[in-house]
Amino acid sequence: MHFVVMGCGRVGSTLAVALERHGHSVAVVDKDELAFRRLGAGFEGRTVTGVGFDRDVLLEAGVQEAYAFAAVSSGDNSNILAARVAREVFGVQNVAARIYDSARAEVYERLGIPTVATVKWTADQLVRRLLPRGVVPDYTDASGSVHLAEVSVPASWVGTRLTELERATSTRVAFLTRLGSARLPRPDTVHQEGDVLHLLVPDAAVTEVEKVLDAGPEPD
Repeated sequence: MHFVVMGCGRVGSTLAVALERHGHSVAVVDKDELAFRRLGAGFEGRTVTGVGFDRDVLLEAGVQEAYAFAAVSSGDNSNILAARVAREVFGVQNVAARIYDSARAEVYERLGIPTVATVKWTADQLVRRLLPRGVVPDYTDASGSVHLAEVSVPASWVGTRLTELERATSTRVAFLTRLGSARLPRPDTVHQEGDVLHLLVPDAAVTEVEKVLDAGPEPD
């Protein structure tokens, strides 16, 4: 898959290298050509000098074929603008934007742009948001038998109670992240668009859980 990363600072360069190590093609955009030095001599991806929300620059980076777009420059406004152009103009469905002002993150989340607060998260969390959905372990117990996993649940589960999801997958929802804030679920909590669930998943059931989630809830 192809990824476009806007911004080649410490986070952007780390993210680009990490995605390339996952076997994906990567294009990095930065207005400062010298910034590409952070990628190292071994980086084989594309580098494009220019402003990350300029359409011609994004086309040169291959945004029209991109699976995902990450805006991780040093400017909040530039990141949001670039992410919206990638989403709304070029139809990139998987986007993430780095935000310095956490107070503004909720506003951008409501615009449909997943945000990552720089104080709380790093390039590793950006990889989690951009790679295809699935069960991504955050923590595994010493025996290796149970995982605490971050899961982006398919849209088919929106409007479904989390207790129903638990029954269908034989998992437990430890907590959920909504609009950038973690919260404990209640018995009547309903899954909303953009929620990220953190599930307790038995190791032997990971593949089955992914299948059940992709299949969606059973009809009444």
